[in-house]
Amino acid sequence: MPHHVVVREYARLTSAPLAITSLDEAQISESAFDWLCELSAGFSRSGAKLLQLENRRWLRLDSFVGVLESPCGQVIEILPKHFEEGDCEKQSRSLLKKLISSSLQLNCREAEEAGLELYDAPLAEWVMGQFLHQLERLLKRGLRFDYQRVEEEQRYLRGQLDVVRQMRQPPGRAHFFQIRHDVFLPNRPENRLLKRALLVVLEHAKEAANWRLAHELAAMLHELPESRDVEADFNRWQHDRLMAHYEPIKPWCELILHQHMPLAVSGHYRGISLLFPMEKLFEQHVARILQRHLTDNAKLQTQVSSKYLCRQGDKNMFRLEPDLLISKGAERWILDTKWKRVNSTASPKYDLSESDFYQMLAYSRQYLPDGKGEMVLIYPKSSMFTEPLKPFDFHHNLVLHVWPFDLERDELISGQSSLPLIPKSILATEPSRAA
Repeated sequence: MPHHVVVREYARLTSAPLAITSLDEAQISESAFDWLCELSAGFSRSGAKLLQLENRRWLRLDSFVGVLESPCGQVIEILPKHFEEGDCEKQSRSLLKKLISSSLQLNCREAEEAGLELYDAPLAEWVMGQFLHQLERLLKRGLRFDYQRVEEEQRYLRGQLDVVRQMRQPPGRAHFFQIRHDVFLPNRPENRLLKRALLVVLEHAKEAANWRLAHELAAMLHELPESRDVEADFNRWQHDRLMAHYEPIKPWCELILHQHMPLAVSGHYRGISLLFPMEKLFEQHVARILQRHLTDNAKLQTQVSSKYLCRQGDKNMFRLEPDLLISKGAERWILDTKWKRVNSTASPKYDLSESDFYQMLAYSRQYLPDGKGEMVLIYPKSSMFTEPLKPFDFHHNLVLHVWPFDLERDELISGQSSLPLIPKSILATEPSRAA
């Protein structure tokens, strides 16, 4: 049975022997199967859906992507279900890395420069490799030290004498001094978190390059203590000018220590387990690309939540949260991303969800001036959906567009509209501007 299993969204997993494995069906160990069932129960209690059980022998994954490591050592890598031709595994892994980097708001140089040699590595190894290369770069620039107050008893006088404690000395210890002084040490929250994350990488790295670099860096940080309270230390992470060179490594440190919420979701097991809701990755990547291609004076807001569907007495009910809201002056445009497949040849409804249309109608009533204007539903481009659909007329001057987003070229393929976007679609042609 393979130790590392690669599947994609909505794949089926079983512990029974399989004649042929693929990205859509794979075999895992019985202990990993049981662990996934327990993990799914925990997700369900928190309102998320990780998988569903079929006939007690099969597990069907949902739209989470990432990597899971069970207590028995079984590694399950879940890739986006987007490509149907060519090397789907390589293309999907590359897409997932790009979306994660975009959601962490890293530029292309930070995201890819250190990852070229690990391009085909599993997701967990890629994350650990990014962390290690950022840590190596940080150490070359130097760790940030801080003064630590030390109170101790010595035979010599150093720093400041603690007069009160000194006066309480018994007669036989009058020759000892109770002193206070400051020591310049690297023992600060940020460095403790880096040491804690490095220890996790030391335990889980399998790639030779990662393993070697992790041990080299561990020797350099041998005397640095690790974090004992991860959440508290993250809350104390400083973002001032002197800590600017720590910013690139923080997202990778958060991922490894399972603190990057709500994007990364992890189970109780301490292994490298990183799960991302694919619809959130898609939404945040689209938002980042659109932000760069707005016309002058246009503003993009994400996850707006100021309006409600209705009121009962003095109580608002059912919050409305469109993914994207573009405004320019008094004008408004609502955009919503959907990680679903559209088939432009499937007449008459193109495999579109009726509930998505009702949702957009509710958004328009509350967010658009007088409920009039233009809205956009954005779906990933596929071989069955390459061009914008003909606009949908809701009457009363309300129009809904359905446009594809090309994830390979980072291009929104738009039709005729009044949206304040740079003409001829939204295309990131400059490498330095690509996410």
